[in-house]
Order: sequence, then C-alpha cells, then structure tokens
Amino acid sequence: MPHKITLTGSATGPLREYDRYVAFDMREKGSPSAPKGLKKSTFISYTVFVAKKAFNKTGLTKKSIMHEKFLIQGEPTLDIPIDECPGEVGVICFQITVLPNKNDKEKTESDAKKENKQEASAPSEAQKNTESTKQQEEQASVSQPVATEQKKEAETVQPEVHETPVEEKKAKPKPKTLPNQPKGTQDLVNFDDIIVPEAFLKTRPNPEKTQKVIDFVKRTGRLDEPLTIEKESNVLKDGYRRYVVAKTVKMNKVPVVYEYQK
Repeated sequence: MPHKITLTGSATGPLREYDRYVAFDMREKGSPSAPKGLKKSTFISYTVFVAKKAFNKTGLTKKSIMHEKFLIQGEPTLDIPIDECPGEVGVICFQITVLPNKNDKEKTESDAKKENKQEASAPSEAQKNTESTKQQEEQASVSQPVATEQKKEAETVQPEVHETPVEEKKAKPKPKTLPNQPKGTQDLVNFDDIIVPEAFLKTRPNPEKTQKVIDFVKRTGRLDEPLTIEKESNVLKDGYRRYVVAKTVKMNKVPVVYEYQK
C-alpha cells in the first residue's frame, strides 16, 4: 500500500515556480499530548510539490497562498534534491483543496438569517395592508350612502381579498426531494470528489457487514444510508464502509449529508 499524508494549513514561504510544477513550504505541529512514557512530537516542515495544472484550478496566487487555508493530500518523498526541497519532508500532492474562510462563512450565515427574517415578516406586512384596505372600505360605506346594487358588487369583491393569502401559500416552493435515495439524503455528490482522511484509509471495515451493504445495493440500486461529508471541503466524516461499497460497485454519484465546519 502506498504511503499517504494529509496536511492542513497555509504556506509559510513564497511560491516557487518550475517547468511543470510549483512548490511551497508548510509547517505543522504535532499532537499536544503523547502516550505515557513517550516524548511529544515537534514541528515538522514540509515542501509540497503541485502540478501547475492542478494548482491553477484552485485559483490561488503568489499572494493569496500565504493567507488562504487549504488541504493537501499526497505521498511523502525523500528523493528530491535539497535545493528544491528545503523542508524536512517532501510531499507529492495528488489533490489540493482550498478551505472556506471562517469570516466568509460567518458572513454567509448572517446573510441567510437576514433573508429568512425578511421572508417571515413579508406575510405580516401583507396582512396589515389587507386589514387597512378593509377598514377604509368600511369607513367609506358608513360615511356615504350607497345603492343596493353597489353593496352587492362590494360583497363580490371581498371573497377575492380573502383568497389572496391562500394563493400566496400555494406559491411557496416545495422542499427538494431526491427519488430512490436513502432517508435523510441532502444531496448527490460525485464519488471522485470525496476526500478520505488518512485515518479511514488505515482501517478495514468488517467484511460481513460490508457484504450485506453490497447485497442491499445490488437488490435496491442504492445505499442503505447517506455518507456524512464536510460542506465545501467534501472531506469524509462518517460512513467509510458505505464509501468502500460505493467504490466496489463503481457508483458514479453517492448520497450525502453535510456537516458544517465549527
């Protein structure tokens, strides 16, 4: 099995460009605690090598790479000359993903809350306008004498006013439904877009339980439960057995439930 490595953070040095690839340095600290009797891990510096084509797809630049946070998945290597690899460990990058900025996420959530409040207040304002219209009609009918035919015409108009809120309720969009998908599914995601952390790759799901899920998929054409992934980054959080099953039966899209970053 090939070596796997996952890094999260920002560049600690400037971007260096070569013929077909770019390189930059990163630094990560170890766990704050260690098993009893062992020394704590220390900082390790890495030099990441990314193909230019993959790097350009991220939208990162020489300036933004120092401030944006991203996730690197690849393999460690020790065979790169020291003048190209100043870090203690070289990393050949297979996938680079820019992670959402915390401030941008908070702004998006606050904007969404404002929109929900405006939508909630809209029906109440419409009701106020309707009530004020009714009061004006009642005052006009008291202050001015009207003929019997005019009263009948006013009575035929009133049912239309009462039906307006009903029509507005019918016009509200229905929630999104995904046919032939497990309960709780929020979206369908391309299987190749899901990022599996190294901790999952080191485990092996129970073969008997895995075979039961495979038989279920062959019988129904879908998974029994959706996978849980992190919003924006598509990092797998739960459901590694179902991920293995989807890979075994060669599913192009898989049902997912989103978990938002804290």
